[in-house]
Amino acid sequence: MQKTDTTLRLEADLVKNNWEFTEVWIDPNLSPPYLLLLLSDAEGNCRIYDPAEGYKVVFSSESYDEAQYWLLEDEYEPVEGRLSVSELV
Repeated sequence: MQKTDTTLRLEADLVKNNWEFTEVWIDPNLSPPYLLLLLSDAEGNCRIYDPAEGYKVVFSSESYDEAQYWLLEDEYEPVEGRLSVSELV
């Protein structure tokens, strides 16, 4: 049986204990929809990860607005809801 490594790579460790919220974004024009994950840290820096590429960082920004613009420009749409660190503690 083949095992799949689902752990995040080193890039994700940079925000491991400092993340504020995460969102899921989809490209609804594909079937099944393509997913990207947006992770924002406590300082407002954002990283967008591609789960299909081993959680590789595909975009980084110093603000949520810039990350959101990048996703919207590529016709991604947010999945309703946001997971905040405060909801988990």
